[in-house]
Amino acid sequence: MKKYVVVGLMAIGTMFNATAKESTEINKEVTLLSVEEFKKVTSKELTHKVVEQLLKEYPTSKLGGVYKNDKGEFKLIMVLKSGTRRTVYIDSNGNWLKKK
Repeated sequence: MKKYVVVGLMAIGTMFNATAKESTEINKEVTLLSVEEFKKVTSKELTHKVVEQLLKEYPTSKLGGVYKNDKGEFKLIMVLKSGTRRTVYIDSNGNWLKKK
């Protein structure tokens, strides 16, 4: 009788384990599809409004990298005075964006 209980518990555990693995794989696919592609550009492509906002928000920082996507949004790598890097997002009109 003990064998039947053990076999039953193993079967239930296997079903739950298989279900958990499937949902993890689905989440990975969704994450990969939501990534936007930014292409590296020069700082000359920054609009006047973007430059104004950068000087206002990060007056002592340096620009480490500029990336742009098809929507006209910029991904900027800012090198802070302390030496740390911060990634910020801004649209071509100077509006700050929150991205993950």
